[in-house]
Amino acid sequence: MTGQSTPSPLPLPGGIGVSRLGVYDTVAPDGAVGGTPHLHLCCAEAYVVAAGAGLVQTLTLDGYEETPLHPGAVVWFAPGTIHRLVNHGGLEIVVLMQNSGLPEAGDAVLTLPPEVLADPARYAASVTLPNGGAPGGDLAAAYARRDLAVRGFERLRDSALGGDLDPLREFHAAAVRLVQPHLDAWRQRWRGGALRAAEETGRQLDALARGDASHLGNAVVHDFAQPREQGRQGMCGLLNTYPVH
Repeated sequence: MTGQSTPSPLPLPGGIGVSRLGVYDTVAPDGAVGGTPHLHLCCAEAYVVAAGAGLVQTLTLDGYEETPLHPGAVVWFAPGTIHRLVNHGGLEIVVLMQNSGLPEAGDAVLTLPPEVLADPARYAASVTLPNGGAPGGDLAAAYARRDLAVRGFERLRDSALGGDLDPLREFHAAAVRLVQPHLDAWRQRWRGGALRAAEETGRQLDALARGDASHLGNAVVHDFAQPREQGRQGMCGLLNTYPVH
């Protein structure tokens, strides 16, 4: 017997966000094919590789790494990890994001050159896409910001490989200054997603300890029949997104 699923505003398990990403397939200034290097400041992110091949370049205070990506691989990283996807052919990824998808909804700073990071208005102009990157738009602006971020990334990576981490630390400080005006909105999203989910688990544990099974009677099934949008321009490629928040 097949039940009818019910749409719901409730968060996905754990208050995560999910999207499917087709990584950009054009060449950046350094000759690599792929996406835009950036970091998140309070959200972890995970990749589940669905198709194709490539790698993710990462840069932290522990150094620079390249992690191969192939179907079935899972890679995840903590806030503060600069990451850039490189597409060796047909790379498609299911992306799991903390805090109801906040990494694609604000918690991201691109590795633009220092003079751009120092000017919030100039930074905003450099990273904002026409019509918010809506599906079907011209990709020229997305590629332009990708290329600018790659130039900044090369500077950070080359300095780190040479043993000088000061530029990376300066980038971290600039990123914090850029996002501070948005933290109240981020906190609201966290409270309605991840924190809400964790507190609900706590209430359920308390109920079970009392022998109270009443919450089991509220069980329902939810689903998304299809993505809310297909082909939205993201930092690393074209996104199929779901209405998780």
